[in-house]
Amino acid sequence: MAQPSTPLAVVGSQYCCISEFPVDLAIVVNAGSLMVTDTLDKVMFKLELQLSLHHRRIIVDPARNPVVTLRQKIIGTLHGRWKVYMGDSHDKKDLLFTAKATSWVQFKTKIHVFLANNTKKKVPDFTLEGNYFERSCIVYSGDGESKSILAQMHKNIGSTPTMKSLLAGNDNYSVTVYPNVDYAFIVALIAILHSNYSPNAGAAAAGAGAATSMILLC
Repeated sequence: MAQPSTPLAVVGSQYCCISEFPVDLAIVVNAGSLMVTDTLDKVMFKLELQLSLHHRRIIVDPARNPVVTLRQKIIGTLHGRWKVYMGDSHDKKDLLFTAKATSWVQFKTKIHVFLANNTKKKVPDFTLEGNYFERSCIVYSGDGESKSILAQMHKNIGSTPTMKSLLAGNDNYSVTVYPNVDYAFIVALIAILHSNYSPNAGAAAAGAGAATSMILLC
């Protein structure tokens, strides 16, 4: 199970934990909202919603400076295709990556991620797959065949999500991001999953922002 030996920056190198130890993220979802904190409960990121045709969501820092913008195209598709841009831009030159779901059947998820410079989109740069309901999704490098794991989701011990809790928008789980991997990129993928699966995500993000309680260990 090889991990990157050099920083793998998608959003920015400042979000790559240069350490031999992974970054553990504690994800807390409350009434559909998401927020990111460090080990001292200091807010790192929030997810905000701007109502538009493209279901625009923005991950912001504590000063509300935009980190990335997520735009979903839903016309003609069930969950659509997400495009993620730097800052609050939606200009083509600021496109970071595109995420396209290939499977959402019975909570079994598979998302192909294509970086902006991968214009042919024949082979994904990253793949997220697993069972979101069971909190067992994994982010792989490439198409996943190499089994090079970049990040992995885990259910918390003693915490099993129910359909009732998911519909209410309440849950908690954890994500391990391996060394040299851009954790802001991983958070963006989590935000996409959260937005697709949580029926309360839109209203909660619009009112209070998003809740990913992230514990940074580097």
